[in-house]
Amino acid sequence: MESRLARLEAVQAMLLEIGQLSASCTDIREFLGAVHHALGRIMYADNFYVALAEREDNTVRFVYFVDTVDEGPDPQERVALASPEQSPTAWVMLNRQPLSMTSDQERARDNGSTWGRGSVAEHWMGCPLLDQQHEVLGAIVVQSYLPQHTYSAEDEALFSLIANHVSNALQGLQSMDRLERAVQERTRALAREVAERRRAEQVQHALYQIADLSAAMLETEVLAQRLHDIVSELMTARNFLIALTHPDTGEISIPYFVDEKDAEAPYKRFPFGAGMVSYVLQTRQAQLHDAGSFARLHAAGKVRQPLGNTNIASWIGAPLLVHDKAYGVLVIQSYDPTIVYTKADLDLLAFIASHVAVAIARMQADRAIRKAKESLEARNAALNQALTQLQEAQSELVRQEKLASLGRLVAGVAHEINTPLGICVTATSHLVQELKLTREELANGEMTEESLQSFFDVVDQSLRIMTTNTQRAAALVRSFKQVAVDQSSDDIRTFNLGAYINEVLLSLQPKLKGRPVKVEVDCPKDLVMESFPGAVSQILTNMVVNSLVHGFERDQPGRIRIQAVLEDDMVAFEYGDDGAGMDEDTLAKLFDPFFTTKRGNGGSGLGAHILYNLVTGALGGTLRVESSPGTGLQYHLRFPRKLNKPKLAAVA
Repeated sequence: MESRLARLEAVQAMLLEIGQLSASCTDIREFLGAVHHALGRIMYADNFYVALAEREDNTVRFVYFVDTVDEGPDPQERVALASPEQSPTAWVMLNRQPLSMTSDQERARDNGSTWGRGSVAEHWMGCPLLDQQHEVLGAIVVQSYLPQHTYSAEDEALFSLIANHVSNALQGLQSMDRLERAVQERTRALAREVAERRRAEQVQHALYQIADLSAAMLETEVLAQRLHDIVSELMTARNFLIALTHPDTGEISIPYFVDEKDAEAPYKRFPFGAGMVSYVLQTRQAQLHDAGSFARLHAAGKVRQPLGNTNIASWIGAPLLVHDKAYGVLVIQSYDPTIVYTKADLDLLAFIASHVAVAIARMQADRAIRKAKESLEARNAALNQALTQLQEAQSELVRQEKLASLGRLVAGVAHEINTPLGICVTATSHLVQELKLTREELANGEMTEESLQSFFDVVDQSLRIMTTNTQRAAALVRSFKQVAVDQSSDDIRTFNLGAYINEVLLSLQPKLKGRPVKVEVDCPKDLVMESFPGAVSQILTNMVVNSLVHGFERDQPGRIRIQAVLEDDMVAFEYGDDGAGMDEDTLAKLFDPFFTTKRGNGGSGLGAHILYNLVTGALGGTLRVESSPGTGLQYHLRFPRKLNKPKLAAVA
């Protein structure tokens, strides 16, 4: 009786201790360890474990496991919850009922097969751990492998009572445990997030540095060294090389090489298809290898010729690609077995390589643009020089054409003046001879009234001939003088347009003489202009000469009509001939410099070009032309009656 009372007191003390422990402990394992120790004071408990249910994934954790025979699982390991037929622990939890069985009872169950995974105990006793809503928290188990230690009905009742108190305590502790685990998990997540953010910042900084390198336009070796430094900040890169492609020669060069085994690159330049660099370019994918995988690639013939030291622990190669165009490969390798690159390192180098490729493409494009710009500037300078020379030559040709036109005018006028002057010389000679004969008759006394009258008739006739021809010559000289001065002068003066047209036509009389071409002029007598008469003279001269050269054959009769009217202080000047005309193609090129259909037959190709520039430039007007084969040519000019320009515009 006393022993039973002592045991009840021990149980009471244990229950009080469980209550105190639940209030003071924050660690479930520590709490369960204290329960195990207290339980050992009231019954045999050398083998004791507690399994807690994880409802979110239907697993259990053996958070506390002490056994003299079997080794328990990791307290943090989650084990899939078995079915009741597979495990007594699962049976207790899923049936929410206590279970007590001896080894004989277990062997008798299901033809002697083992129930559960552990060793068969002489006596196994388990109780479910339930919360206030009768939901399963887990199971508490005590077992004995010794025949002398078995459990009675009283032990089972006490164990169920203890399990109930442990359940109450565990609810709070488990909540704290879950909270603590959640905090730890969140802390780890935050740590990963901080690390990833720091890593992202490092990568972003590296990308900024790479972009700066492409803008700095550094030499290849300096750029490669800077790039090596940037990559070394992100990963271990003691052995680093950059390979660049040369599509024009089908080769690969290595402008930068740093290696712990080799002082220099095995090859500065080698043909495509020889080694791992070529393999990366062929696959267009980043590659991660070690010595074993490299040997397999070589054995399979995918890498025909190893380049450099093959005693590698880890190797990464990433292609430099922009829109599937390969610029080269970045390679990092390790000879140290403790430094082995991962898939994350591979992805990072591939990401860096893509930005390096963009930087290289940008640099190459900038160099090409700069080279093209320099070439274009040189070509522009040469073209500007050629254009200046062409303009000077064109201006000189125009000036020579104007002088040639004036020279032809001089020749024609000189030829035309020869006739009246010759007649005057003949009349003068005849008059001198008649005067000599008359003096002889007078001296000899042979003078008669009839002979004197005859002498007077000769004098009168000779004087009339001389007067007529000298006046004709004077008119030609006056017209030529005015037209020549106007064509060689850039001055604005006031002149009567109708009278000036007649003077120009008079100066052109030598060209019109002997040609069956009639010229008709219709111009108001009071149309007075304040403009450049030289421009008007040159325009009209070129029109008439072009009609005579291109519009009419030598003996072909024709008509030239010139008409001018004043419309709102603008002169409407019309010129037309009924000559051969021209087709659309020829008409489209009419005003082009040096274009002529009479090359070698008196056509310079500048007459119409000068005409156009004088109308639109010097006179400040507009010009329109119409023509078709067989209908002649018509010019329609409009220009101001009065100009305020200080000097003649350029006609080049």
